[in-house]
Amino acid sequence: MEERRGHTRAPIKLQVEYQKVNSFLHDYAQNISKGGTFIKTQKPLPLGTEFVFKLRVPFLEEPLTLRGQVKWIGAELGPDETEGEGELGMGIEFVYKDDHEREQVHGRVQQLMVDQLGPLAYARLMEAGN
Repeated sequence: MEERRGHTRAPIKLQVEYQKVNSFLHDYAQNISKGGTFIKTQKPLPLGTEFVFKLRVPFLEEPLTLRGQVKWIGAELGPDETEGEGELGMGIEFVYKDDHEREQVHGRVQQLMVDQLGPLAYARLMEAGN
């Protein structure tokens, strides 16, 4: 499978909330990077759709509100999975209104990855991704 990401990702499972037409959906993010996330869903939004979504992070009182665009739809393969075995969903690229917002989101995502993996595992993951 062709690598679609420009940033190293970390496995994570967070509840995601977003709106589709006139309904609110609750799905799960399966991984995250500074550039985007993968949302596991049986009903992906159309390619190119820009939308606002909220990530429920356990240590935050309020959900993390982000903007993203659907960049691809399909199965996300885990390290031990082969074609046709992955979780159905959509690959989301974060969308920013300006450089300041980009820096804020990158900082929040980095902290989320460190909290999820621990500082040592995060450092190793980032080193391996470069």
